[in-house]
Amino acid sequence: MAGTAIVVASGKGGTGKTSLTAGVATSLARLGRKVLCIDMDIGLRNLDISLGMTDRALMDFTDVVEGRCPLSRAAVSHPDIPGLCLLTAPMHLPETVTPEGLSALLNAARGQFDYILLDAPAGLDAGFRLASCAADRAIVVATSDASSLRDAQRTVGELSHIPTVHLVVNRVLPKLLRQLRTTIDDAMDTAGLPLLGVVPEDKTVILAANAGKPVCFTGRQGAANAYLNIAKRLEGRRTPIMRIR
Repeated sequence: MAGTAIVVASGKGGTGKTSLTAGVATSLARLGRKVLCIDMDIGLRNLDISLGMTDRALMDFTDVVEGRCPLSRAAVSHPDIPGLCLLTAPMHLPETVTPEGLSALLNAARGQFDYILLDAPAGLDAGFRLASCAADRAIVVATSDASSLRDAQRTVGELSHIPTVHLVVNRVLPKLLRQLRTTIDDAMDTAGLPLLGVVPEDKTVILAANAGKPVCFTGRQGAANAYLNIAKRLEGRRTPIMRIR
């Protein structure tokens, strides 16, 4: 069975999109899946930090697209999480890298991995369009403020070619969740998006990244638990949306 390519996108920066990509990817790998993370944030790559793989990647996705290196060699395995690999972003995108080339890379990855998570750059420019051009599913990440949820709706409008799009509301302050429930419900209705998960604001996400380790190693509380729930829901398991108290 072919793997699934999922682009993780947000309409603006500061939503915690990269941390969420890393958290969900590590959770899927710990559930026994083979997972490839592709950092698509050209020039501003940070996915390696959230994964605890700083400076381990020597090749980037353009090396595979342009045929300089096979995917099996360019994708770097995580030192502590079996089944989890990273393909990082270049500092500059050559003009020779096309949507067709990225699509061919993803087709090869689908034969080797169960899930391919593409961490798209924030915004809706050319980098976002490249990251989302050949994905099977999409996760749109927003915070709970009204402007971020509006940006999420705009992002959805640019993903009409992807059949399945989910919403994750990230970095939610627990004391505000009850007040925000109506706002989140309205955003879901307007955008026509199913809610895949709610992730609490959690200082351990930053602390873990600064320590060079995935947040899943900090335990099963807070954001780590929310990422695991999202991974299970992507797997089709009947897992409730996390309740933030």
